[in-house]
Amino acid sequence: METITIKDIAKALNLSTSTVSRALRNSYEINPETKKLVMEYAERMNYRPNPIALSLKDSKSKSIGVIIPEIANHFFSQLINGIESIAYNLGYHVVIFQSHDSYEREVANTNYLVSRRVDGLLVSLASLTTNLVHFQELMEKGLPIVFLDRVPNDIETHKVVADNFTGSYEATEHLILSGRKRIAHLTSPIYLSITTERLAGYKKALEDYGIPFDESYVKYCLYGGKIEAENEAAIEEMLNLPEPPDAIFTASDRLTTGCMSVFQRKGIRVPEEIAIVGFTNISVAELLNPPLTTVMQPAMEMGQQAVELLIRLIEHPQKTDRFETRSLKTALTIRASSVGKTVV
Repeated sequence: METITIKDIAKALNLSTSTVSRALRNSYEINPETKKLVMEYAERMNYRPNPIALSLKDSKSKSIGVIIPEIANHFFSQLINGIESIAYNLGYHVVIFQSHDSYEREVANTNYLVSRRVDGLLVSLASLTTNLVHFQELMEKGLPIVFLDRVPNDIETHKVVADNFTGSYEATEHLILSGRKRIAHLTSPIYLSITTERLAGYKKALEDYGIPFDESYVKYCLYGGKIEAENEAAIEEMLNLPEPPDAIFTASDRLTTGCMSVFQRKGIRVPEEIAIVGFTNISVAELLNPPLTTVMQPAMEMGQQAVELLIRLIEHPQKTDRFETRSLKTALTIRASSVGKTVV
């Protein structure tokens, strides 16, 4: 059966939603006849209060919910360190959930956190999330939400991201200037914000240096590198092209390490046969063989700024007249995995 809402009752009885809400709470402000009308209709239609809506009262729990794809990813662990460093000092507890890049888990995590009466949410979208209604409904009910790293385009709130376009452009430009001409891009699902931004930077660098964009050199991994078989299939497709790439720019930690693992098993020499640059925050990049050229994101600072914006929304909602999207600079660190050819 379809769940009936306060709005449905109000429409059916030609009353305002606030009147219906107060009648259901047995408020003294509503006359007995109206209360009786509302209560009888609600009972007849099997109305049950929404537990999420009930949790969105004015009382504060001094806790913040955080939903990220995975803690094991070094970028996200740095993000959490930044969040906790600020939240703790401001008197807030942090409750962390992992979506494991599952839309269903993301929704379940969201509902649970809200049912536990968190004051707000910090969210980095799962790779399989294309429907944002679970966040939109909560924001309409007044729950503060701030997105970071993987952010939606069509929800208006504070967002904190890395400058993915510039980071990607600089990585691709570096490979070009190192003598590479057939540069592939291994990336996440196309509908993620980080994917479209990094792809745009990659394409712009190719364009600026007169290298035609070839769609066959771009491979999208639905699970963003978490599934080994998916990584291998994408890399195999690249290597089996009539003109295989002489460089690969990867868009995440998992994709980078997965790519290097395949090269090692196949005996492909880096950078002699294929150069590689990763968009990654792994702490052991310089210890890999060869040491990995990386685009680093300011993950800790992103977490700090995101939680500051969220707490501002929680504590001063009436003062929010505009929302910010903060884009933090990335840094390209060049190591042995991407050098070795004559610079053009």
